[in-house]
Amino acid sequence: MRNRQERNGESEGLLLLVKHSLPEIQKKVTASQWHLSMEGRQHCLLLAEELALYAADRLVCSQEPKAVETAEIVGDQLGIPVEVVPGLHEHERRKVPFLSRQEFEVGAAKFFANSGELVFGEETAEQALERFSGSIMTVLAQHKGRNLAVISHGTVITLFVAQTNRIEPFSFWKSLGLPSLVVLKLPGMELESVVEKIA
Repeated sequence: MRNRQERNGESEGLLLLVKHSLPEIQKKVTASQWHLSMEGRQHCLLLAEELALYAADRLVCSQEPKAVETAEIVGDQLGIPVEVVPGLHEHERRKVPFLSRQEFEVGAAKFFANSGELVFGEETAEQALERFSGSIMTVLAQHKGRNLAVISHGTVITLFVAQTNRIEPFSFWKSLGLPSLVVLKLPGMELESVVEKIA
């Protein structure tokens, strides 16, 4: 879905939530430690072109290698610095073994449907959202009036978007490719546009 709306003159900037690029899957290594694949690195160049259309002028990312590497490539292309920010990492599920796509989606569906219960991984949806939201609000306060790009992860991005917009979380989460872009209009976090896959 590529649906850009005219920007409202009352906007205080844009929050550009980016799901990192394609990682190299290593079944014996927890996903939080995966690095980008060669294809993922190439896709970052297209991601940089996309973010340039929104005049992104600040770039922050989670501490996970695949997010840091995505941000570094994009930042180099756009000529803007990268800041690694604690709390922007994916939903904690380090103890979850490698799962098939179908098995993983079953766990994710339970996670989104039971936000206050620990049903998948080591964080509830509410805990992951609280942690991620706190970091986002801190960064926004530091960069008021900027078009801020945040390189993060699909589950926490979905939780954040869902709290202020009418979306069905599981379907929205499934729609986000690697990489993808969600554009929110500040200060109200209204969903302006989604680019489901940049490739």
